[in-house]
Amino acid sequence: MNRFPLWKKLLTAFVLLAGVLYALPNLFGEAPAVQIAPNKATITVTPQLLDQAQAAVRKAGLTVTASELDQNGVKLRFADTETQLRAKDILQKALGDDYLVALNLVPNTPNWLRDLGANPMVLGLDLRGGVHFMLELDMRAAEDKAMEGFARDARNVLREKKVRATVIRRADRLTLKFRDEASLDASLPGLKARLVSVSLQKQVADGEFRVEGSLAPNALTEIRKSAVEQNIATLRKRVNAMGVAEPVVQQQGADRIVVQLPGVQDTTKVKDIIGRTATLEVRRVVDDPQALSSALSGAVPAGTVLMQERFKGETQPILLRTEVELTGENITNAQTSNDRDGRPAVSINLDGEGADIFKNLTRELALKAPGSRIAMVLVENGKSEVVTAPSVKEEIGGGNVLISGSFTTAETIKTALLLRSGSLAAPMKVVEERTVGPSAGKENIERGFHSTWVGFALVAVLMLVYYRVFGVISIVSLAVNVFLLVSLLSLIHATLTLPGIAAIALALGMAIDSNVLINERIREELRAGMSPQMAISEGYKHAWATIIDSNVTTLIVGLMLMIFGSGPVRGFAVVHCLGILTSMFSAVLVSRGLVNLVYGGRKKLKTLSI
Repeated sequence: MNRFPLWKKLLTAFVLLAGVLYALPNLFGEAPAVQIAPNKATITVTPQLLDQAQAAVRKAGLTVTASELDQNGVKLRFADTETQLRAKDILQKALGDDYLVALNLVPNTPNWLRDLGANPMVLGLDLRGGVHFMLELDMRAAEDKAMEGFARDARNVLREKKVRATVIRRADRLTLKFRDEASLDASLPGLKARLVSVSLQKQVADGEFRVEGSLAPNALTEIRKSAVEQNIATLRKRVNAMGVAEPVVQQQGADRIVVQLPGVQDTTKVKDIIGRTATLEVRRVVDDPQALSSALSGAVPAGTVLMQERFKGETQPILLRTEVELTGENITNAQTSNDRDGRPAVSINLDGEGADIFKNLTRELALKAPGSRIAMVLVENGKSEVVTAPSVKEEIGGGNVLISGSFTTAETIKTALLLRSGSLAAPMKVVEERTVGPSAGKENIERGFHSTWVGFALVAVLMLVYYRVFGVISIVSLAVNVFLLVSLLSLIHATLTLPGIAAIALALGMAIDSNVLINERIREELRAGMSPQMAISEGYKHAWATIIDSNVTTLIVGLMLMIFGSGPVRGFAVVHCLGILTSMFSAVLVSRGLVNLVYGGRKKLKTLSI
């Protein structure tokens, strides 16, 4: 007789029960929904928002099938996509620009399953529909921005040391010119301590006292790596602020980023938000009419730059110093506000370093040249525009800055969002753009699963004809393997894509291969003259070693694809590796348990249906 140890029975029962629970949510499907989230840091989500949204929708004659309220916002479910699209337009008009209204798909999972942490599988872009962007970073701009930062750090060091010197930046090099060697020697230690990524060399010749700086050998690589990381972090903040469910923002290659937004179809709005490179710069204004006149005639004085200032709905020329005193990297928060005259404005909070820089700058101007102006420059998509240039009459501390000018309310909301989300380290261009409609995603799902089930049916027929009762057992264990794989994907929130469906089909083939090895081994033992019960025991025992060898080697390849692959390759590898683990469990424990259930209790077993 073949007996199954109690611990194996309990383990198998526990895994099967857990598998059923975590696979169940995939049977309930998804409902079209509209997600509402605040567009301002000052707005909190309250039950009144839910009531307002429901009232606006019902007033238009639309029916809400269900609603949810959480700390991130409100979700309203609808019966079909047509109602969902109508509701989005109605809600956006009713709530105004203070809220983000986005299309979404919400699982119909019962609450008792959610309480157990059971959720449906996350569907990828090719199955759910949405937009896909491949963005390429302008690494040259990232290097220029880094060098400008180094030049700004050098000026701050010289200001702290109270040393007069000229800082000149040329491409990837810095040149600091001093009046005498004593000033150079006094400043050099501080410069080296602050500019750790720049190799500084002292040069004294022909009556000139200079420090030449160039990027350290590993600094360029670090700048490019940091640029990609900062852009990814910034894009994630912006995408989250848009209220998109299950977004994908990841690096691909050395200088490219993939952005996938399931359920989103408005590519124009997405490109407008994720592609913007808005940041803030604070510069000194050159209030010299003669210098401005020269600049307008084409002879821009050295160390200055000519820009345009928005004033009462129009633009006028303004001359600024090239040195950037403060950048958006020191911004910790930005939100819409109003100035003293009630005009739309953006309120900015600075970090400790930024607050100190702004305080010292305004104190210096207030003491040395009261009434001097500083310009707030908004840099967006490579274009700079002065939004306001107030006069400095006193020291401004505390790290709170209010910028206002010719902003409209819509502009302050968008500007605050971009500044709050952080600035991009380098501008990006879209090198690949793809939109997958909801109907195309549904068709991909149907085709993928249709091919999988057709393959399963053909394998089942073959196993029934060739192995009879053991073929039925193999088919049951194969079905268990499929739903265990689905439950695992749901449990770990892995994203299922078309390549993932292909990996499921491959997992079926590998799982049945293990059953074939077991069945053939039992046949060999029977031909060798063993009794049926002994043939079952020895067949599983000897087949196990072969199954381990074949699956482990395949698992190693899958792990390498997971580690070094990206995009569709990695999605395939994740499902492939999970399929190997579930196939080993179902082929050995589940099928052995079923064989013992059918034949294990028979004392005088003479033949096997194999």
